[in-house]
Amino acid sequence: MEPAAPPSDLVSAEGRNRKAVLCQRCGSRVLQPGTALFSRRQLCLPPMRKKPALADGGSPEGDLLQDHWLVEDMFTFENVGFTKDVGNIKFLVCADCEIGPIGWHCLDDKNSFYVALERVSHE
Repeated sequence: MEPAAPPSDLVSAEGRNRKAVLCQRCGSRVLQPGTALFSRRQLCLPPMRKKPALADGGSPEGDLLQDHWLVEDMFTFENVGFTKDVGNIKFLVCADCEIGPIGWHCLDDKNSFYVALERVSHE
């Protein structure tokens, strides 16, 4: 069985985001159109909540997500915050309302920031 094709309404022929990426909660713009690549990689993200609760470590429970926007430079983001280190991971949150995690960054790879499609909206 072949993996599902990326959503064509969101992903261009070049594999980039067609639409702006926004926070689901407050609507703040996270990424401009055309600035991230579609990536299919299974990552487990904790349930959505405010930033202080994420940094506490909490339980390993979460959502297994596989469709992401891959950003290779942290300065590409319009608006994103980072949690304190949780092991060698920093979770991405909305910088305005601090809800998250909307994504994931492994400190071992300085050029890979993943934003889960299911955790953001598009405009």
